[in-house]
Amino acid sequence: MILFRLKTDGIYILTSPGVIFINNQNELKCLGEQAIDRGRRLGADMVEVYLSNNRELQVEVRDEQVETMKLAEERGMGIRVLKGNKVGFAYTSDLSRKNVEEMLEQALANSSRTAEDSFRIMPGPAPAYPELDLYDQTIIETSVEDKINLARVMEEAARKYDSRVSIIEGSSYTDAETEVILLNSLGLDLSFKGAYCGIYIALVAVQGEESQTGFALGYGLKYHGLEAESTGREAAMRAVRMLGAKTAPTQTLPIIFEPYVATGFLGMLAPALTAEAVQKGRSLFAGKVNQKVASDRVSIVDDGSLPGGIASTPFDGEGVPTSKTRLITAGTLEGFMHNTYTAAKDGVKSTGNGVRGSYKSTPEVGSTNFFIEKGGQNQDEILAGIGKGFYITEVLGMHTANPISGDFSLGVSGLMIEGGRLTYPVRGVALAGNIIDLMQRIESVGSDLTFFGGMGSPTLLVGKMALSGH
Repeated sequence: MILFRLKTDGIYILTSPGVIFINNQNELKCLGEQAIDRGRRLGADMVEVYLSNNRELQVEVRDEQVETMKLAEERGMGIRVLKGNKVGFAYTSDLSRKNVEEMLEQALANSSRTAEDSFRIMPGPAPAYPELDLYDQTIIETSVEDKINLARVMEEAARKYDSRVSIIEGSSYTDAETEVILLNSLGLDLSFKGAYCGIYIALVAVQGEESQTGFALGYGLKYHGLEAESTGREAAMRAVRMLGAKTAPTQTLPIIFEPYVATGFLGMLAPALTAEAVQKGRSLFAGKVNQKVASDRVSIVDDGSLPGGIASTPFDGEGVPTSKTRLITAGTLEGFMHNTYTAAKDGVKSTGNGVRGSYKSTPEVGSTNFFIEKGGQNQDEILAGIGKGFYITEVLGMHTANPISGDFSLGVSGLMIEGGRLTYPVRGVALAGNIIDLMQRIESVGSDLTFFGGMGSPTLLVGKMALSGH
């Protein structure tokens, strides 16, 4: 049973642990099979049915009180048809037989308005799919009260870390459960069930009239892998260490990117490493396969079958097995991420990167678990070799970077490095350059690979770059 209680400061939802939100899988599969049969009888050459059920819980605590609690559930079906090399798509959240038939007719009508494209295909069943541990029953069975307590523990740990932590902007817990069923007229019959959970805290440290913000997060597939106390302390540390920050003069020096910042730059690289971007002339990596595009120390991978990866699934959004795709190895560009369409255009196999946001969308090319492989040095060892440098902890304006040219100009904050140690905080400085040049200047890759959602990076040491200050 789910109860809703409206409050002036938010919506409270009380629910018992283990609430069942997914309809009977056999019934859904039967509905999908009927849709495929009906689609073929209506004249479609191929039919694909994508069914998904999702439930998400969000809890936010502030000053030890639950401020908001939301439980959202979504269920629906996406139908894709091929007729004479033309593709049509429609979706619905109404899974009645009558409405599903109407969506089939709509998908066929949509296909009649699209251009013929011989590269539009659907995959058949594969010999094997990766076996992954994606469903931790503890996430579902744990009481809401215990989940609320995780957010409270984070908040308490942050305040205890330093008395200057005076404002908790939000301490939250999130989990989600999903089930996907994917069928097509070529005999594809796939399903999986998964769940993930996470915590996040944002806060402010105040000293006199100065304030600095800090945050920390942790997401994963295992409930007991969440570390509320250390996450709270990390957020407080990030804010407190920047108190007393000052500007610095313009100078050229080695730059260290902490994992979170380095992962932000990966967000700029991922779209450029899709075959779709290359085929549309929107990738800075176009025409550079087998060429050096980064330092020998850099290897970038996309792995939809990564054990423990938050974006891991046994198959992608169109039924191709997920796999480990080496994109850049020791600085050399090996290839790109593909779905079946881009793979057919290039005469290669799909890499299992047909990503689907929900049943409302078709499978587009996208990354899964996308990361720079870890190196052999820990962060302290990297720092120890630097006489004077700059350690970047925050970047402003990443959204302004040009994903096609790779050019960027960003405001940055961080800590000066002197004698192999982090010393005083600095803000109000800027870093500009090109992502390819930055990748080629990487001199050391840390062993501390850290994921932030579906992307991750270790600490990166980049050779001398110009830091613009006063």
